[in-house]
Amino acid sequence: MSLPLHRLTVPQPLPVPFAIDTFDALGPMSHAPFPHRHTFYEVVLVRGGVGAHVVDLAAYPLEPPQLAVVLPGRAHHWQDLADLDGWLILFGEEFLAGCPRVRELLHLLAHQPCRRLAPDVAEEAFALVGRMRREYGEPAADSLGVVQAYLRVLLTKAARATGTPAAPVATGQRADLAARFLDLLMGPGGGRHSVRECAAALGVSQGYLGEAVRDVTGRSPGELIRHARTVEAMRLLAGTRLGIAQIARELGFADQAYFCRFFRRETGSSAGEFRRAASWTWGTPENTTNTRSRPSNGGYAPL
Repeated sequence: MSLPLHRLTVPQPLPVPFAIDTFDALGPMSHAPFPHRHTFYEVVLVRGGVGAHVVDLAAYPLEPPQLAVVLPGRAHHWQDLADLDGWLILFGEEFLAGCPRVRELLHLLAHQPCRRLAPDVAEEAFALVGRMRREYGEPAADSLGVVQAYLRVLLTKAARATGTPAAPVATGQRADLAARFLDLLMGPGGGRHSVRECAAALGVSQGYLGEAVRDVTGRSPGELIRHARTVEAMRLLAGTRLGIAQIARELGFADQAYFCRFFRRETGSSAGEFRRAASWTWGTPENTTNTRSRPSNGGYAPL
């Protein structure tokens, strides 16, 4: 079975899917101990507890107060938890309509998905979360705009305090096209698409897509597709019990041998070697996890 995909199904006091609450209130799935991914964004503020948050093969020990950002499509789970306390903010892409800077901040912070906050920054962050929760619980005129503004302040303060460099702001049609291309790759199976298929899905020519993506990212669409395919292979090898032949089919390879050659070329190790090193992420059949030695992800940062 492939990685479970969780969707945001919550009551909607706001015009778009959104939720904010504590781990306790949202229940066991808010800190699921088995690898899974979401169709939505997740911003987490941990106030207390021990254990680890595993995001795309990297295990981050809980060091409260701590902020985490998990993008849609990323694989993650929680490990060896005790006394977990904190808040989660969950929302889909619709929530970010008209908020390009919030989206940029989310992607900037997600390059280091978990980071410790200084006490004064944490105090301000939890105060902002409290205001967001009250606005969400008692919606009034333009509550959506108020909640979006609070989230922008929260992410800006976190980025500023943790030394996250501001990315050059790309604007215009090419920047928008490159962002939509990266969104396409981030979804499950995104790495299966060819450049031609991506261009057709985005309604542009292959040449124009290549120019736009290179201008904004410095990399070609083909490079980014291979990168996405490699990261997805790592997720499936580490987080599922699918056979290597099944993974090859899921990623769109003609046969297992071709997939194995691709994986070795891109990572320097065989699929079997990587799986054995990464088997700590599987968990037991009861969906609990263990603490064997953690593998490196080979330098393959998610998109």
